[in-house]
Amino acid sequence: MRVNSRAMAIAGISAAALVATACGGGSSSSDDAGTSGATGQTGGEFVIGGCNPENPLVAGNTSETCGGDVLNILTSKLVKYSTEDAKPENDIAESIETEDGQNFTIKLKEGYKFHDGTDVLAKNFVDAWNYTAAGANGQSGSYFMEPIEGYKDVSGKDSKKTEMTGLKVVDDLTFTVKTTEPNASFPLRLGYSAYAPQPDAFFDDPKAFGEKPIAAGPYKLDSWEKNKSIVLSKFDDYSGDFAGKADKITFQIFQDPDTEYTALQAGEIDAIKQVPSSALVDDVYKTDFPDRNSSTDSMVLQYLGMTPGTDPRLEDVNVRRALSMAIDRQEISDAIFGGTRTPATGWVPPILDGATADACGEYCTFDAEKAKELLDEAGGFEGELTISYNGDGPHKEWLEATCNQLKNNLGIDCTAKPAVDFATFLKDLEERKTKGLWRLGWQADYPSVENYLTPIYSVGADSNYGDYDNPDFQAKIKEGDSADDVEQANTLYGEAEKLLAEDMPSIPMFYVQTQVAWSEKISDVKVTPFGYIDLTQVTVNS
Repeated sequence: MRVNSRAMAIAGISAAALVATACGGGSSSSDDAGTSGATGQTGGEFVIGGCNPENPLVAGNTSETCGGDVLNILTSKLVKYSTEDAKPENDIAESIETEDGQNFTIKLKEGYKFHDGTDVLAKNFVDAWNYTAAGANGQSGSYFMEPIEGYKDVSGKDSKKTEMTGLKVVDDLTFTVKTTEPNASFPLRLGYSAYAPQPDAFFDDPKAFGEKPIAAGPYKLDSWEKNKSIVLSKFDDYSGDFAGKADKITFQIFQDPDTEYTALQAGEIDAIKQVPSSALVDDVYKTDFPDRNSSTDSMVLQYLGMTPGTDPRLEDVNVRRALSMAIDRQEISDAIFGGTRTPATGWVPPILDGATADACGEYCTFDAEKAKELLDEAGGFEGELTISYNGDGPHKEWLEATCNQLKNNLGIDCTAKPAVDFATFLKDLEERKTKGLWRLGWQADYPSVENYLTPIYSVGADSNYGDYDNPDFQAKIKEGDSADDVEQANTLYGEAEKLLAEDMPSIPMFYVQTQVAWSEKISDVKVTPFGYIDLTQVTVNS
């Protein structure tokens, strides 16, 4: 996103600078994707399949999709990303202006309320961002504040400082942000939940707050029964432009994607956010849900990570390269996903404008003979290799297929190893208990090439579970952040991505299409370029 034009409001940015193709809503078996032929209405309630959030629902401490799906409609931020093309549109922000790409003046719309009835003011953003940044608070979203001047002074675990120098409240509806250097992507980030405001009540008891959060979005939390359901209802005093249509939305939590799919078939729930692989082959889901399904290109990457510090067998780069080259991604896509997954050729999905083509090069190209040579050169691989994953996601079949290929092509004894759910899986990663390979997906927080690099591979980033540390990579990301415009920034980010190809800290697997299905009860099911259903748009049929 360009930030060097004078007094530029974020709502005026061209969508072409963000996502290469408009794909929200996707395609389905009918020409009218997202409808079922019935008449939608405002009101009513519906149930969607969900999963266990890792942490209490605190916006600055939620870095996974189970909690993020809820926070998407529970919170309002300065901007909202368009359902159709991910273009940022002003939400709470009246304007976001800069003259130099480093000093930003943010004015808020008057009248926004938190769910407790208090006003959304400038200090609610400043206080929330300072809290998230402070190392002593241990928030997973802390590094999103890194561009702001003073972040380094507050982010240390032992730091006594709690306020970044780059944030200033001007008046009730105005605050300023100064970044350490000009930053091409900073304004684009501001629709992500880590930048949501927090009411004064949050600071009284942040831990308890996360069990029943108060936000400023179109829906408020009614109840959260752990491992069972999360219930939201429409916020009557919501004054923004992105109100919801249904009166009540329930996330019913499932541990198994096939059980979730069966529940949809039985009419026990009304939508699923990803069709399991068992229903993708031969387009079974399109037969099961004619005119009530959608397949959409999305900004989602599936990859295999590793933490060499916990498994020294993976320290040799040639071992990592061999593992990648021994996997026939297209064969897995065809056999398990009915061809609906695109073999990854880099770490950034091509749907994003500015993504580098074929960044991974030969190391993401299937070549069993070359893979065996690389493994032999590294001295082979001793013992069993496990690929860990969350058992409540649709991953068992394709990871077992991956293991079979590693056995056949490299002679490695490989086993796919499930954790009970995503929260447990992430906790093991965070505590560095996981050995071997592990599966993760990355769903963009905001539509930027940088978002696939910094949060996963920068030192200290919350999702850098592999503990990747390359000073040259860090420097190149910093150059990209300081670029004059998004085109120059993407070139520099592309150079950083090439360094990943040299080091192979992870194995890109697939660019994901999002397949969803829904019941006859609802209409207007639209999938965003981020790969999730815009639940505010869903209508309950009369």
